[in-house]
Amino acid sequence: MNEVKSEDLSAVGGPLTVAQAKDNGQRTTGNGQKASNHPLDRLLRTDRLPHIWCPGCGIGVALKSLLMALEESEMPLENVAMVSGIGCTARAIGYVKFDAFHTTHGRAIPFATGLKLANPILNVIVFSGDGDLASIGGNHFIHAARRNIDLTVICVNNFIYGMTGGQVGPTTPLTAKSSTTPYGNFEYGFNLPHLAAASGAVYVARWTVFHVRRVISAIHEAIAKKGFSFVEVISPCPIGYLRRNKLGSALDMMRYYKANSEIRHGANPADVGIELQGKIVVGKFVDIERATYHEMMRKQLAAFMVEPYLDKVSRELHETSEG
Repeated sequence: MNEVKSEDLSAVGGPLTVAQAKDNGQRTTGNGQKASNHPLDRLLRTDRLPHIWCPGCGIGVALKSLLMALEESEMPLENVAMVSGIGCTARAIGYVKFDAFHTTHGRAIPFATGLKLANPILNVIVFSGDGDLASIGGNHFIHAARRNIDLTVICVNNFIYGMTGGQVGPTTPLTAKSSTTPYGNFEYGFNLPHLAAASGAVYVARWTVFHVRRVISAIHEAIAKKGFSFVEVISPCPIGYLRRNKLGSALDMMRYYKANSEIRHGANPADVGIELQGKIVVGKFVDIERATYHEMMRKQLAAFMVEPYLDKVSRELHETSEG
């Protein structure tokens, strides 16, 4: 992890916020010429660029949206932790310049839960893909939502296992083709907003990578929300999904998102499933209040452990001082 220098701290009179983070490096182009800085370079490990994603992939848009939301929030960097699992989306973890953990397949949420339980002041953000979160990580997903762990989970859903060869995944729409379903998918895909809401999430939203400002706003709200928050970002996989299903280029998909996205705030999550070439319902579907895991734990343990323990310590200290 890149460390913040003490002189940087003294210059601003305290811990750096996201907006005050600095990049002391300088990127260069392929021929060694000095490259112009990106507005978010101070939040990126520029020495690891260029990234691994294919031309037209939307994961970079989703990552930029997250970084923009963090910058707008101006929260201290030392209070931010990002966790991912395995897959194309999970590789985003290697490009951010704050505490980030690239964990094992499907285990991003358990790692994030451990971080949050050990250090509740952290803003823990899970950033991973549909295969990682909804397949091998599916049980962790629903139980973290059930417990209402105070996490922000961002799922970049491209309907396919992109990194491993374009195999069918848990969100692949019915009849869609993949490398393992050349005649079309025989299974129904998960409706992730419905899964999150039914499991107990207090904030659920979905947008596409075309709706950049909406994605930024949703992530900002999700981070600020106490409890399990879920943001689904629909993104094209040009190589593994679009080609096989003859859906055109990534630019064609951006046009498709623009023409076929239907904004329906407050829609019943059960009614927002996605078909191969149907309308995509986007918006904020759930925004409710529910006690978090930490709040319930403190409330229930206080009567049985905390007060009796403090009374015992107080008595012992009093006896020691008298002795």
